[in-house]
Amino acid sequence: MEYMLNLVRRHKAGEPVGIHAVCSAHPLVIEAAMEVAAAAGPDQPVLIEATSNQVNQDGGYTGMTPAAFRDFVYGIADRVGLPRGRVLLGGDHLGPNAWQGESADAAMAKAEVLIGQYVTAGFRKIHLDCSMSCAGDPVPLRDDVVAARAARLCAVAEQAWQAAGGEAPVYVVGTEVPVPGGAHEDLAELSVTTPAAAAQTIASHRSAFAAAGVDAAWPRVVGLVVQPGVEFDHHKVIDFRPERAVDLSRMIEEVPTLVYEAHSTDYQTPANLAALVAGHFAILKVGPGATFALRETLWALADIDAAMAGDGKGSGFKDTVLEVMRAEPEYWRKYYSDDPRDPRSARFDQQYSLSDRIRYYWPHPAIQAAQARLLASLERDAPPLTLLSQYLPAQYEAVREGRVANRPVDLLKEGVARVLRQYLQACTREACNKDARTAGAATKELEAC
Repeated sequence: MEYMLNLVRRHKAGEPVGIHAVCSAHPLVIEAAMEVAAAAGPDQPVLIEATSNQVNQDGGYTGMTPAAFRDFVYGIADRVGLPRGRVLLGGDHLGPNAWQGESADAAMAKAEVLIGQYVTAGFRKIHLDCSMSCAGDPVPLRDDVVAARAARLCAVAEQAWQAAGGEAPVYVVGTEVPVPGGAHEDLAELSVTTPAAAAQTIASHRSAFAAAGVDAAWPRVVGLVVQPGVEFDHHKVIDFRPERAVDLSRMIEEVPTLVYEAHSTDYQTPANLAALVAGHFAILKVGPGATFALRETLWALADIDAAMAGDGKGSGFKDTVLEVMRAEPEYWRKYYSDDPRDPRSARFDQQYSLSDRIRYYWPHPAIQAAQARLLASLERDAPPLTLLSQYLPAQYEAVREGRVANRPVDLLKEGVARVLRQYLQACTREACNKDARTAGAATKELEAC
């Protein structure tokens, strides 16, 4: 994790640099992320993160344990030709998140197993997230309780690392942690974390680490999760407003080893992403935004296929996906419901909601088979440029310029890569001149850009 530690040092020295974490288990999203990193130069790593509900000792919703996910990611890297040394593996929301319905004792015992397996498998950027209440806990939890539980998990991580060998882990902590995957309810505006609250969180965790005997790990705590005022719900995005986070940005300047980690940055504009990095939110998380771009491209390819077939249906890919979602509502039922005034609203959200619950269904065998038919059809008969221009104008331009092949898989990866390149640009020095000023010079760092 020397890269992460050095990144924080560079940022603290005045370079407006950062890193984005791609939180996805979709192979095409991961492949696109690796290709974007490979194209950026020989020193650019890619940070791939798995969440605790996605990958855990029970398999999570992907069916993968931490070791299986590691092998899955490394297999993609080998296929792309990206050296494994440039692949950083992170664990997101590692804690009792997947077992909130159980007592704190039971959930934390399972979280210890989770942490141990992640570190043993080679994950070295570890988000210790104990911010959620378990059965019988008060809501919300006090800072000292969250910090004590995080320190308990850090002790497990340190033991697992010492047993496994290799680089020491780096950690991310925090108590004001956004809900994974975006807000469930409609949002208007968010309260930005106060500097006092952020300072208290740091103090609570530092004290808890010392009490748990893991104070030697504190210099490797590189990130603090706070709320900078960014989020998304089903239909809208709360944009970053740098002027509202000026005091929060200045507070972290006094902490030599810490930057902020910003969650739910999906769908922010390139200028906002650059402004976040300049304001010391130097670790940017993206997940649903990438798979939303994948779904957009799949939907467009299905429309192209239908137009080429001349029957308005083609392979019937969209219908298959929606039929599976209707028959198996587990992953969207708590999020989408039919509006009595519009019985079509759930079907609309299943396809177009920014929370992108459809991402949970891509591994389904029936959907995989339908996708294979769609892509095979477009592989046999390449889409005409006229239809690319109609349904995928950005990919049309890339094909015309010779940057992307007119093949369905390449068109899909380009849809995702366009999003991820915005993050990469925001996290590099070149973003200062390109984007940061347009978001407003709200901090010294932004003005320096």
